[in-house]
Amino acid sequence: MPPIKLDELQRDLLIPQIDAFLAAAPDEIARAPYAALRAAIASLEVPDDLADRMGSLIEVLLTSGRIRHGHGPGAELALWALFQQTPRGSDLIGSVDGVNAVLKRLIGQPLEFVSAVARGPGAYALTLRTRELQMVLRFEATGVRIESVDVGSE
Repeated sequence: MPPIKLDELQRDLLIPQIDAFLAAAPDEIARAPYAALRAAIASLEVPDDLADRMGSLIEVLLTSGRIRHGHGPGAELALWALFQQTPRGSDLIGSVDGVNAVLKRLIGQPLEFVSAVARGPGAYALTLRTRELQMVLRFEATGVRIESVDVGSE
């Protein structure tokens, strides 16, 4: 896989965050992977072998609200665009695309029932029922997926 290219804004947002990780790491062994990631980000090119680590860092920054709160929505969007290029981000986008493809089956069908439930911490299910089918969507930190589809439910 080709290296992930960053722009200067993305670099400038990530470097201080990595510096904080480096300062908190207890020893040289713990710092080494973050030091390698920092060097790659500083060069505006992250190789494939560091993409997962960068994705994990960006995911924490986005889900915590830290970037939006500290730097605004433009910074959040810049890191969201970068996150989508990481393996984790790509998987997340793929899960949404897959669900959207299945949801197209509902176009033109009136909803007869809609319900949301918690399935556990950070996991939710949305049930949609039409005359032709009942579908349960599951939302988790790892993405969204079709939990079940029953055709012909009444």
